[in-house]
Amino acid sequence: MSPITITLLVIAGVLIIAVIVLYFLGKKAQKKQAAQQEMMEANKQTVSMLIIDKKRMKLKDSGLPQIVIAQTPKLMRGSKLPIVKAKIGPQIMSLVSDEKIFDSIPLKKEVKAVLSGIYILDVRGLHGKTEAKPEKKKGFFKRMSDKLQEKGGAKPVK
Repeated sequence: MSPITITLLVIAGVLIIAVIVLYFLGKKAQKKQAAQQEMMEANKQTVSMLIIDKKRMKLKDSGLPQIVIAQTPKLMRGSKLPIVKAKIGPQIMSLVSDEKIFDSIPLKKEVKAVLSGIYILDVRGLHGKTEAKPEKKKGFFKRMSDKLQEKGGAKPVK
């Protein structure tokens, strides 16, 4: 056998082993995430709160309790999280929001929120209307492709 064939076989073997390891690690992480989600659903409660501020902040700057910061993995401490500062009853708290609902949380409004510990799962408006998030501007190529698709009959005309 030539050295090139041996090298390619070794690389292919290492790649196959890496894919198998990643498959099993992904399966394990998926089970763990499902168990955490189930626990959050079991511990959720509805609370009325006044949203004061919301930002994406690093964990150490967020104002969360020191116990929470100490329990997070070291790699997560540097990443930015969606943090919401809210007044719940007489107390002002920093809470972590779900990434999916962070943009829909209104500022300076009273809302009904579904909490699980310090994690906001869902938000509904209590007084007044919640503003719909503004539509993102389309880029040049997106606008041109939309126009061409309308002319070609692929999309309905607005």
